Amino acid sequence: MTSKHFLFLFFFIFCFSSFPSHARFITGRPSPTGLVSDGISTVKNLPYLLLKPPVSAEESCEQSYGFLPCTTTVLGNMFLIIVYGYLMYLAATYLSYGSELLLEILGPGIVGGLFLPMLGALPDAMLILVSGLSGTAETAQSQVSVGMGLLAGSTVMLLTVIWGSCIIVGRCDLHDSVAIDGTNTKGFNLKESGVSTDIWTCYAARIMAISVIPFLIVQLPQALSSTSGRHLAVLIALIISLLMLVSYCVYQVFQPWIQRRRLAFAKHKHVISGILRHLKKHALGRLLTDDGEPDTEIIRKLFETIDENHDGGLSPSELRALIIGIRFEEIDLDQDDAVSKVIADFDTSRDNLVQEDEFVEGIMKWINEAKQTGGAYLESNAGTFKFIDHFHQQTKREHALLGSEEQSDEVVENVENPRWISIKAVLMLLLGTLIAAAFADPLVDAVDNFSEATSIPSFFISFIVLPLATNSSEAVSAIIFASRKKQRTASLTFSELYGAVTMNNVLCLSVFLALVYVRGLTWDFSSEVLVILIVCVVMGAFASFRTTFPLWTCSVAYILYPFSLGLVYVLDYVFGWS
Repeated sequence: MTSKHFLFLFFFIFCFSSFPSHARFITGRPSPTGLVSDGISTVKNLPYLLLKPPVSAEESCEQSYGFLPCTTTVLGNMFLIIVYGYLMYLAATYLSYGSELLLEILGPGIVGGLFLPMLGALPDAMLILVSGLSGTAETAQSQVSVGMGLLAGSTVMLLTVIWGSCIIVGRCDLHDSVAIDGTNTKGFNLKESGVSTDIWTCYAARIMAISVIPFLIVQLPQALSSTSGRHLAVLIALIISLLMLVSYCVYQVFQPWIQRRRLAFAKHKHVISGILRHLKKHALGRLLTDDGEPDTEIIRKLFETIDENHDGGLSPSELRALIIGIRFEEIDLDQDDAVSKVIADFDTSRDNLVQEDEFVEGIMKWINEAKQTGGAYLESNAGTFKFIDHFHQQTKREHALLGSEEQSDEVVENVENPRWISIKAVLMLLLGTLIAAAFADPLVDAVDNFSEATSIPSFFISFIVLPLATNSSEAVSAIIFASRKKQRTASLTFSELYGAVTMNNVLCLSVFLALVYVRGLTWDFSSEVLVILIVCVVMGAFASFRTTFPLWTCSVAYILYPFSLGLVYVLDYVFGWS
């Protein structure tokens, strides 16, 4: 069924449900004849013949905004949860699509680092906000568990079910612990197939793990069995959460610039290692003396071979010929930029020529740098050292971990009709925001009513069901990106998952803490906080120190989901821990 048909069906049922309904009242008094009463035979007063509801609408449920339908039945509330959940899914989809269009026009930086993460977390933040604003403080205290359930469920779902699914659909063949783009001949081999990411994804995982600090602060008084400092702990946690939110947004704004600088430095180290390997090869491995120091005589002879016109200085054209001859095929090298950086390293006289003494000093400096980084490994039966080869392999791996330059490029290509795309993006963002704001409160009411009708704690409904609505667009986008089976798309996929969890831990938690502090609510979510801490710390530590994930790692994520749900149930409803 298309979204238009679904909305039409909802509108029809909504209109039908908005009219007052009545039913015949069946009396429970016994019949004087002993026969089964039809409900009207013993009625004395004619007004009882009027069709009336058994329970008044005011006593059964309260309509959201005074006109949206409500019900006290299980099936009715289930239907409303599905409808309102679908509308929240549409809101998340519109926000996601509008954000992508805006990113095409304005590029990363402020848009990609500041607005997009906040817009992605907007549906969750709306649901958390309305869960604590309804009615009196007592009502808000009962409904705020919906917000906490959504916060915990969203975090757990992103890091378990969606994370593990991305590993499965994005798996490639592993060679030397690195996934080979676009290859999948190993099938479902648990050790020889998997996913590789770049180092920036590790940084995103570490930031996500650090973002749980406000949870630790707000939970500290309960851990110490203190009742006097709980309100103050909420305030401190709120301030820390807001500061971390600002810091994270600033990092996201400047991250593309940082990434480009790191990538440029890695390329320069790659040039250094390539030139050293080239010189070692032409010196027959004798760049060093027997005691491991640079051999200046050999270096001077190499200078003479590079100095084609024998004028005692290396010009930019001669250095360019050297770099072209080395053939840096592993990286997309800007040769002119490489030449200028070599000259900047060697040319101490600033005459745009590298003199012989400058060349010797520069090569000696490079060799000492490679020795410190690569280690002085003695080659057997050669009398020379192979740390240059180790330095070269290390620089290649560092460049691969940093990812391609396309990921850090902030230049936005020209798009056709940018004005129309901008208008379309703004309209999508406004529509998504309006839908999320309008239907967040009815969804929370439907969850609360369903909980009362079924005696199922509202936390579990919001933990399992609501994340399916608010995180569906992120889940679909992540799985589609991961299915392209490339390191670049895998890095983007997992970075977005970690970023979404980070926004839950700082933005959504800030909204939640503000509600608790302003309305004077009680913080009694020990088991929920414990689940968030366990999942974030385990997955954060798991992803912070490795860039390759074999297929077996998805089982870790999948096991964490039922473990988290079971842990909350046992702690809250078996041991009564709150």
